[in-house]
Amino acid sequence: MALLDLGGIRLFYTVKGEGTPIVFIHPPLLTSANFYYQLDELSQKFKVITFDIRGHGRSDYSVQTITYPLIVDDMRHLLDHLGIDKAFLCGYSTGGSIVLEFLKTHSARALGGIVISGMSEVCDWYLEKRISLASLLSKEGTIRLLSLVISWGNSNTKETFMGMYREALKGDARNIEQYYRYSLQYNCTNQLETIDQPVLLVFGTKDKSFHKYAQILHEKLPHNQLKFINEKHQIPTKSAIELNQLIDDFLLTTQTE
Repeated sequence: MALLDLGGIRLFYTVKGEGTPIVFIHPPLLTSANFYYQLDELSQKFKVITFDIRGHGRSDYSVQTITYPLIVDDMRHLLDHLGIDKAFLCGYSTGGSIVLEFLKTHSARALGGIVISGMSEVCDWYLEKRISLASLLSKEGTIRLLSLVISWGNSNTKETFMGMYREALKGDARNIEQYYRYSLQYNCTNQLETIDQPVLLVFGTKDKSFHKYAQILHEKLPHNQLKFINEKHQIPTKSAIELNQLIDDFLLTTQTE
């Protein structure tokens, strides 16, 4: 088990494969287990890096409040530790917001970004209420139920469910709640035009409530490709083959331009 010491906080990470590096970022409560299919398949061509955000999965509890800048800083330290100068960043759901934060604050360390079912801000009632409810349920007495529901919703087989659920239960409710809460206040929409790197946007055709966010990103990011997959929100696990092919094509095309 690989652990990076960040001033007394141990960050769990996995590296598999060789070639162009891709760092994957998970949403609150879930862990790097969410990218099982990406780690398994994409590592055949690329260096795939996954990690558990502080207070999630096998990473230690963080006394520092979880914020996107803190997560981005941890990612930078992880790249330094691995001797990687630049990498692609790939985030799922609120992890997509962290990709945007990294691209606009550490552009020199990024080759490009991949945003899956993501957003630059939370600006609709439905999503705000869903995240607020998850934040409220991120307590010692209810975190197990929330872990079950979220893991089940992101699973496509019994095996993936059990793996995701077991890892989710290892997290600390305090840090999980902080991650949910920060996602409600984050807003980088007005800064999207400053991001120069290429960005792949992947959304589900059945994820209707997120089409608004896809349009915002598509209109404001200077260099982006918008792709839709016939799925709901949970693309990394439920449409892994299609997603992995899009990522493969994007990286190969970007590097040859």
